[in-house]
Amino acid sequence: MSGRSLKVALTRRLPAPVEERLSTLFDTVLHDDDAPLTRAGLLERAKDADVLAPTLGDRLDAAFFEAAGERLKLVANFGAGIDHIDIAAANARGITVTNTPSVLAEDAADMAMALILAVPRRLVEGVRALEEGRFEGWSPTWMLGHRVRGKKLGVIGLGRVGEAIARRARAFGLSIHYHNRNRINPHIEEELDANYWDSLDQMLAHVDIVSVNCPHTPATFHLLSQRRLELLQPHAYVVNISRGEIVDETALANLIEQGRIAGAGLDVYERGAPNEKLLKAPNVVLLPHMASATVESRIEMGERVIINIKMFADGHKPPDRIILGLDQDRLPKAG
Repeated sequence: MSGRSLKVALTRRLPAPVEERLSTLFDTVLHDDDAPLTRAGLLERAKDADVLAPTLGDRLDAAFFEAAGERLKLVANFGAGIDHIDIAAANARGITVTNTPSVLAEDAADMAMALILAVPRRLVEGVRALEEGRFEGWSPTWMLGHRVRGKKLGVIGLGRVGEAIARRARAFGLSIHYHNRNRINPHIEEELDANYWDSLDQMLAHVDIVSVNCPHTPATFHLLSQRRLELLQPHAYVVNISRGEIVDETALANLIEQGRIAGAGLDVYERGAPNEKLLKAPNVVLLPHMASATVESRIEMGERVIINIKMFADGHKPPDRIILGLDQDRLPKAG
């Protein structure tokens, strides 16, 4: 199948250079409105396309693929996360699924490191104090935070993003601790001077800052449950730029309100919008899901989508196709 005869349907507005390149290479249906498509709109596009390029807001479950018809052969996801796509259902209907791995790691790690610094040093609280006219001059005891140097960082899921965070954290003098299903490559572990914990519970009780960097799967839903959050020391902080469903957000908000956890830095939320208690908490930094929001990453994501579609059109296996059960060693253990 030649590129121009391949019909590609987008579900969201993408950066202009990406849309221009897609339109040059393929018969591309753009999405002029930046709002997500309805379920009916998604199905309409899928039924009339060879390739669907969804984003994380588009839920493609088994029923969706059942109703999509016979034409759809490739789902080229614009993003690394795939928990919104039923891969098994797609594969069962002969549909290949790809994503855009590796592209987001550095930008996401930058944002995680920003939160690791911002929460203990009370940066947002300081900004608010200025905006509200509460700053009356320097004081030896006002707006005291905590240094990060010498603290223990516990990374849940030391994959691409987790490793990038660990490298940054080491430069700031934090010691690295991590929990995965299995240990990482010994050379990387030695390079990071990283301490492996087989027990997530024991690691949580030991560290000062927790960074959540694992994907959302049935096994990682509420991985940081109320029971596990209660294992944290009262001076500990939670940082999450991965998926909101991994943390029991209600429990986190309650424990912060009670002073049993020192604070949190969050870019993702369990129910789309943050818990009301978190919005009101002074020792919590909340961001609008912007860890990967750089011009460079968005264009690179688009380039990965284009490569996957082009390889598929040329009769080759796309480089980023998702294979079920592959690369599970860096996922946390359930339970």
